Amino acid sequence: MLSPSLAQEIASDTTAVIGFNVLITDAGGLVIGSGDSSRVGSFHEASVEVVRTQEPATHNASQAQQLRGVRPGVTLPLVANGKAVGTVGITGTPAQVRRFGLLVKRQTEILLRESVMLRSRLLAERAAEKLLADVASYDPQVVEGDFLLFRAAELGFDLRLRRVAVAIEVRVPDAGTRRQGAPTRDMALVRSELLRTVREVFADPQDIIASTAPGWIGVLRRLPDRRPVTSLLDDCRRTTDVIAAQDGLVARAGIGEPAASVSGLHDSYQDACDALRLGARMASEARWGSPRPEGGGGSPVHLITDLRVHQALTAVSQPARNRLIERTTASLREQPDWPVLRDTITAWCESGFNLVRASEALHIHRNTVVYRMNKIEQTTGRPLRDHRTTMALYLACLADRLGGGTGAGDGGG
Repeated sequence: MLSPSLAQEIASDTTAVIGFNVLITDAGGLVIGSGDSSRVGSFHEASVEVVRTQEPATHNASQAQQLRGVRPGVTLPLVANGKAVGTVGITGTPAQVRRFGLLVKRQTEILLRESVMLRSRLLAERAAEKLLADVASYDPQVVEGDFLLFRAAELGFDLRLRRVAVAIEVRVPDAGTRRQGAPTRDMALVRSELLRTVREVFADPQDIIASTAPGWIGVLRRLPDRRPVTSLLDDCRRTTDVIAAQDGLVARAGIGEPAASVSGLHDSYQDACDALRLGARMASEARWGSPRPEGGGGSPVHLITDLRVHQALTAVSQPARNRLIERTTASLREQPDWPVLRDTITAWCESGFNLVRASEALHIHRNTVVYRMNKIEQTTGRPLRDHRTTMALYLACLADRLGGGTGAGDGGG
């Protein structure tokens, strides 16, 4: 519990402050820290009795000569959770050093408790990281789900509770968008700050929170039975806002779907990562506002339920997506205003084929939408009222925005 490195640090620093040599032993009387480094590793006989009785002892010169490794001074027990884990001794005339005894003892015990708490927190963080990594990579052919249930239970988590996975990405903003005078942050160095921020929002004892890589945090959020997934939107937005305000960083979040099993949580976490990746990609390409505030546009939070079609498209091979784009939109892609036409098709479909909602989403007059749609029909030779034609165009436009196509006038990312 009392590590030699911590004991030596405390002994050296305290010796420098009070001007008397401070010596720290373990519960067996072995010196593990001392302002006089030559005493480290020696046996301090007086400490054995102090540990046994948990009572301080003083020794004058004649008394010290009768004990192995002891010099004149005072020796006090170091107590943690009611148990003596070692001693702290101050060398000098008892009358001189006695006044420092209680102060040094209490300060050492405080530092010891802080060290234990820090070690405990680090161990808990590593255990959570390992658990989340195992859920993310879960393969029933390799490991049984019951094993992960058992491991989670040892950490105090019940994976059979209804949960939703959240994936959070934090990055340093581009130089052009960074606040003037804001320092460049190293993602590895702000890891603890980010975890603390996320824990302040996701504060349920059953929420599993872990850093999966520098700038990446995963959450398995406990979701009460009657609470909808969309209720997580405010939590995630609050998290991204706080990170931006406190740390000057940019954050995005992806949200999966509810699950109450190891395999379900694996799927939810993969979906959350897909939502984050696809939502960020679509947001970077967006030229019009989403008709659903939770679905995209400039929102930093993305639901997989709004991106299932995008997810399915990315599961198709790149050559197949390229063929879809080329065969379906070839004539449109030759137009100088192809990106505008592409966004019009997308808005028309995602607005339920409704002119009013499409014009609101594009922030243009409905007559402009009609003009663009007429141009699309004349260019392709196909009516947009034919839903099969429209859906084929819609999928091709999404594939293009997801980075499927290349060519003149292409606005894809």
